[in-house]
Amino acid sequence: MAGVLVYVSTTDGAADEVALQALALGAQLAAGGAVNAVVIGDAAAAAALGARGATAVHVAEHPGLAAMAPDARARVIADLADSLGVDAIVGPGTDAGNTILARVAARSGQPFAANCTAASGSPVTVTRLRWGGSLSEEAILRADRAILTSAPHAVAAIETGDSAAVLSFTPTLDDVDLAVRVVDRVAPAATGIALGEARIVVSGGRGVGSEAGFTPVEELAGLLGAAVGCSRAVTIAGWRSHTAQVGQTGTRIAPDLYIAAGISGATQHMAGCKASKKILAINKDPEAPIMGDADYAVIGDLHQVLPAISAEIRRVRGS
Repeated sequence: MAGVLVYVSTTDGAADEVALQALALGAQLAAGGAVNAVVIGDAAAAAALGARGATAVHVAEHPGLAAMAPDARARVIADLADSLGVDAIVGPGTDAGNTILARVAARSGQPFAANCTAASGSPVTVTRLRWGGSLSEEAILRADRAILTSAPHAVAAIETGDSAAVLSFTPTLDDVDLAVRVVDRVAPAATGIALGEARIVVSGGRGVGSEAGFTPVEELAGLLGAAVGCSRAVTIAGWRSHTAQVGQTGTRIAPDLYIAAGISGATQHMAGCKASKKILAINKDPEAPIMGDADYAVIGDLHQVLPAISAEIRRVRGS
């Protein structure tokens, strides 16, 4: 393969974890060939990417890129791919990553494969998640240039210890590229540990019964230093904010332990938590779908089980 270009999204001077996973997938696809990374404006994040699989890092610098403008970023990536002559473009499978790479594909007139867990060969064969992660599809991208995104938490980020050349450039952009852009952001209320980064997550579903029913969920999360999550049914009911939702249309998580209380385990919810290393399900229904995916299960009322777990933790800690 002549080479791969990987779009690396960044936050506050560091590459996003899902972007590092995309970089690992790009290195897998390149199979020893060149792995070019492109960073939009965030030069501080570029230097570390050589140790994460990149053989060269390109930093796009332009005043119009200060705000998120998906069409502008798509043009930067597509034009750079043309100038480098790469065979494939890879990006992170986040909402923003999929939005930008879909625009790259539209500009190029090429097919686009989202949420891939593996990619190799020429023509490129991909394995990707379908139907909310409930099945995997293997497909061949018969295209002049493969364009794909990496499913979050499906490919482990790598560390090589190598370094890479960092090259800055000024892309060509016009008013049309900048017509759609983010002009303001409203930050969610601070609620402690970030859901997507937590090592332990305790979630409640419809089975909690009400907004007040989250008290034992919050109590256990506090004792474990965990983030509090919820199912889609909870956000629809208005008991918790959408920012707490775990699932295909919420946040995809990959904690060491996921405790799901009163959650039946619908397909879209499991798509968001299936990367958890261990799942503990607490449910009164032994036939709930989540029981088939759980590593451990407790059949019982969460309003009795969760307080009992919290009480035992306090007893062991002597508090």
